Amino acid sequence: MKRSASAIWLGTLKKGVGNLSSQSKILNNTPYSFVSRFQNQTGTNPEELLAAAHASCFAMQVSADLTVAGYKPEEIKTEAAISLDNGTISKSALKLEAKVPGISQDQFFKIAYKSKENCPVSKVYNLEITLEAQLHPSN
Repeated sequence: MKRSASAIWLGTLKKGVGNLSSQSKILNNTPYSFVSRFQNQTGTNPEELLAAAHASCFAMQVSADLTVAGYKPEEIKTEAAISLDNGTISKSALKLEAKVPGISQDQFFKIAYKSKENCPVSKVYNLEITLEAQLHPSN
């Protein structure tokens, strides 16, 4: 399986603008620029896309690992915050909140940390990855 995306950039770094598109067309001529990356203006940026990739992959990995362990998760919420420090993408801080019937706190944390290590996106990121996990009562 291969997935692809493309980007076009016009102009200089600070005054230029770009757009990116994904194979699925979910991102279709999505704007990005220096100000969307460094000044929180409208548009996406590489760090936001890295965070989305990590959060979604990690959620799927947690679901898979819980299922293999015999649990049926009701809800898994993940967040990833990517840090860009002095020109280096240095950290992905994962937050996990889940509702999983019948699981102990210890087992939940064990599976969550295993998932952090086994998530395919975690494996390709050459940065510090932290995890804050919280188990909520299930319905």
